[in-house]
Amino acid sequence: MSPQGDPGPAGRLIAIDIDADSLATGHSFIDDERTQAIHDLIADNLFSPLGREGDRFRARLSLVDRKLAIDVSDAAGKPLVRHVLSLTPLRRVVKDYFLVCDAYHAAARTATPSQIEAIDVGRRSLHDEGAEILRERLNGKISLDHPTARRLFTLVCALHWKG
Repeated sequence: MSPQGDPGPAGRLIAIDIDADSLATGHSFIDDERTQAIHDLIADNLFSPLGREGDRFRARLSLVDRKLAIDVSDAAGKPLVRHVLSLTPLRRVVKDYFLVCDAYHAAARTATPSQIEAIDVGRRSLHDEGAEILRERLNGKISLDHPTARRLFTLVCALHWKG
């Protein structure tokens, strides 16, 4: 990734899978957000594992020893690379994101439109912060643009956190 944060070669994800045993429980909104994030991610993304040839990739997200594992394969499913990242840098922003999302969904039933918008501004800000942390953690491993990082952050939130 360049110093300006521009993605490198224009690869893309054609499929993404999340390990079912790693999915979060207890946040009803996350199932809908996960489904939408996967749909949007496959429709439009920039995703290139550095040093890997090809322009179409598959990814699988899972938790391994309380760390995020991203397994990348080529379009045919041949494994290419596995990146395992500590979740520690994301813990605070994910926790805050869940709190704000819970508040947003609760407010949607009773709050005024301006109150809902104020909460949504905070939610989007946390989402952007999480996406940037994810991009920083993947720097030198996988090149991706900001919208792709935002959608991946949503999927990271779908993983449950133990401990």
